[in-house]
Parts: sequence; C-alpha cells; structure tokens
Amino acid sequence: MTSQTGDLVTPWSDTRVSLPRHLYVHVPLCSSRCSYCDFFSTVDDGLPEHAAVVGHTVALLRGWLTPQVRWSALETLYIGGGTPTVLGPHLVQLIRSLTALIPLASEAEVTVEANPESFTPALASALAAEGVTRVSIGVQSLDDSALVGLGRCHDSATALAAITAGVDAGLDVSADLICGVPGVSAEAWERSLRGVVEAGVSHVSVYPLTVEAATPLARAIEAGETLAPDEDAVVDGMHAAAAVLGELGFDRYEVANYARPGHRSLHNTAYWTGKPYIGIGGGAHGMVDGAQARALGLAPEEGGDIGRARYAYAAHVLPGDQLQPLSSIEHLTVAEAAREDAMLGMRMSEGISEGLAVRARVTPALESLVADGLVTFADGRWRPTERGWLFGNEVFSRIWGVVG
Repeated sequence: MTSQTGDLVTPWSDTRVSLPRHLYVHVPLCSSRCSYCDFFSTVDDGLPEHAAVVGHTVALLRGWLTPQVRWSALETLYIGGGTPTVLGPHLVQLIRSLTALIPLASEAEVTVEANPESFTPALASALAAEGVTRVSIGVQSLDDSALVGLGRCHDSATALAAITAGVDAGLDVSADLICGVPGVSAEAWERSLRGVVEAGVSHVSVYPLTVEAATPLARAIEAGETLAPDEDAVVDGMHAAAAVLGELGFDRYEVANYARPGHRSLHNTAYWTGKPYIGIGGGAHGMVDGAQARALGLAPEEGGDIGRARYAYAAHVLPGDQLQPLSSIEHLTVAEAAREDAMLGMRMSEGISEGLAVRARVTPALESLVADGLVTFADGRWRPTERGWLFGNEVFSRIWGVVG
C-alpha cells in the first residue's frame, strides 16, 4: 500500500507502530467569514452537503488505519474549524463515526469548537450524550459594536445564551476573547472578561487582535476604513486579562490560556508539550514522531535523522471524488525536535525542565533571556516571565536560533 502526499508517493513501512492518542479533525465550514480570520474555511451555503463532509472526513481517518499501525484509545479528540457546529445533527454523526473507528479512553477529553449562532441547547445536549466533554465557544467580545467590527454574526446575548446552553448540558465551557479591538474601552474589555466568567465558563482563551495579510480586516485598514489595533492597547488588554481572571480564580497556564483548577485543555497542552497527534480534514496539520513517520511513509526512503514529521492537508473542502493529498511534509531532526519542544514549552507557565534544556542544547540562549528579564530559572525549571510572554517572539527566536 502507498501513501499519496501530493506528487510524492512513498511506501508504507512493514513495521507496526502505535499511532498518536490525540486526534484533531478540521471542519472547514463557517456561517460567515470573520474580518480578521486567516484559517482555512469556506462559507457554509449548503454545498457541499453536510453528510458528504462527514463521510469524507471519516474516510480520511480510515485511510490512516492500515495493517502497519496499531491504534490505542484516544486520550483527546478535538473537532475544530471553521465552525463544526454548522453541521448541526451531522456533527453528532461525525463524532459517532469517528469513535466507531477509534474508541475513546475512559477519561478522554472530547472538545468541539462552536460559534454562538449555531450552538443551541438541543445540540449541546446531543453532543454531551455522544461523549463530548468540552466546548470552546468563539465569543470574542461581549461588546456588540466590537462584534460588528470583527464581522461576527452573533451578538452578546446570543453568546451568553450559548455559554448557558453548554453549562446546562454539563459540558466544560471555554470562551475565546479578543483584546485590542479598536474602539473598545478598558471598561468594556473588563466587562467581557467578567461576563463570560459570570455566565459559567471554566476556561478562557485571550488572543490579541492580529492583522493577517489578505484578510478583510487588513484590506479595510489599508483603505482607511477602520483603525489598526494599537499595540499599547493590546498589551494593556493582556495585562487586564491576567489581573481580572486571576482575581476570579483562573490560573494562567499558557501565554493565552486561563483555567480554573482541573479545567486546562488537555488537547492543546499535548501540542505545547510535543505529543504526536493526527490531524485530518482540509487544511489540517498533524505531527508524528520519527518511528511513526517511517511506518506511515512520511519519512524519506533513505531514512536519516528523523525526529519528527509535520504534515498538512491540502486546503480543500471536497476536492472532487478524491481524498485530499498531503500538501506538505516537513522533517525535523532529533535535535530540532528537542529545540522545538523547548521553544513551545516556554509558552507554558511551568516552562521546561533543565533536562530538556540540556538535550536541546539551549541553556546558553536561556541564560541570555534570564539576563534580559524574559526567563527565570528555579527548582530545576526554566520559566517565562510575564514580560517574556509579552515578548514571546524574542524568546522563541533565540531558542530556535541555537545551532547544535
């Protein structure tokens, strides 16, 4: 059997390996296109049919289940997008079909991303009955004028109703919020933070408004139709989030993520701590370790020093009758994989161990970051400071720039 990777066709290995216990599924459909978004998705206008999207996605997963691999029960399943909840009842069928192929572990975390306008009490209850444990809702703001500017198709009342639907269904609810939106006062930003907590969320993700090339927001700024985010306002918003959410009992465990004790995102933590994961769907990414890459035909035939392989699917919804090819494969050496783990680990409040820093050969870079007040070292761990989080690109570039 062979693996199709664009123009690259490589043989499957005869070696059976265990594949990752983390699965990401991308549903590239949305009710509308937000002004700031550059993730791959298409507006859901009824075509392609939702049932066809489900069937295609399940077929992609089935393609990974070859005689050369062993699957263990999934520790985490994350269905993102796009907006998976536009599938409505077909989303329940998607989860049922995926878990029929690969079972869930007894304490598995199952997350579904949702937008307020498509997350109803009936859907929340149906998802909970199907084994979903967590929902991540794209609230973005509780300021209605900000929502209009961001191109969202819900208002604050709909967002709060969606949170209530998730809580009432017994789901662990996370809210995404965006800080630094022009025209939103510090007081309005604090109301959004407090409002989602009062509504019952146990997790909050706070992202600065970023202008991505070729988005409607970027074009509007270039045309002088709207203001660009102010860097000082973004920094003030991140500081306010840390203060308000800390006061309300949320721990900041990653640069952009806050959770009540026991409510961290296990799936996202797997990303940040270098755990392999399978990603499927148009525009989805995945990462496997060296042994898995060789077994799946994602490593060069000549072998070599492969510590990790990252891959991406072509950005299509349904490319005709064919399953998506992999549009790219990136190989990291063992040393590069260790450096990547060190870099991503500095997103976390726990930082990285001294042992990982030594294996990745990044101790000198970390020492220079300590001198600049961006990193601390105590109790055998290197940790980012709050200033280090604000200047994360500097931290990451110095760690990744180490040659070894």
